Amino acid sequence: MATQKRTKVLVVDDDQFISEMYILKLRESGFDAESAADGVAALEKIKKNEPAIVLLDIVLPNMDGFDILKKLADEKLLKKTSVVLLSNLGEKKDIEKGLALGAIDYIVKAHFTPSEVVERVEKILKKAEE
Repeated sequence: MATQKRTKVLVVDDDQFISEMYILKLRESGFDAESAADGVAALEKIKKNEPAIVLLDIVLPNMDGFDILKKLADEKLLKKTSVVLLSNLGEKKDIEKGLALGAIDYIVKAHFTPSEVVERVEKILKKAEE
């Protein structure tokens, strides 16, 4: 898939080990992946780099994932960038809140391997191209 080679993905997680693990898997699959460790850095990178997909944790320093989603929606950035919440918060109310704020998917980290997360990203991008 030629377009995938240039597809930008931003991983937003304050756990460096987790970020590096997802970035490694994404890069192995041909994505241009980078990370941000907090909400403020994430917003800056989203505005500057316009990634196709953001894998966004909810529990973050400076600004949580829900606040980031609200800001992206307010600034009309969700039209260019799809946000997938990637969190260990698996309660129904968290999932519903994330989707209501504009996330297109919600992945509970503990239930998926990094490879499965990359597969979900690929499916989302494929759907977007159709």
